[in-house]
Amino acid sequence: MNGLQAYQRVNTQTSITDADPHKLIQLLYDGALERINMAKARMQAKDYAGKGKLITKAIEIIGGLRSFLDFEKGGELAARLEALYDYMERTLFEANAKNDPAKLDEVAELLRVIKEGWDGIREEVVTQPSEAV
Repeated sequence: MNGLQAYQRVNTQTSITDADPHKLIQLLYDGALERINMAKARMQAKDYAGKGKLITKAIEIIGGLRSFLDFEKGGELAARLEALYDYMERTLFEANAKNDPAKLDEVAELLRVIKEGWDGIREEVVTQPSEAV
């Protein structure tokens, strides 16, 4: 592992350790988007093994996002997000199987839209009393 990779790993671990629940979700969105972008580059470079690993990691991250859904508090929104995450996972599987960069772009755009909304509520969430979170 080179120095930059070591720094990035420590920086990521520190971010996760210091993160509140809202920030953890932001980090998951960032991680999924990063893996998808890297997978697209690997796909274009015809590094199919590398592409497959990155897409698998993105699918795992989206599965992690699904696990955070609270159906009691989230109601219909949580159900819709679960369906959207399911669609993203299936689309990523298809992108991997067919080497289809357009499918990667589609999922990345969906994630960006959701992340934008999530980022938009950050201040509201962090200013609430802790028992309301």
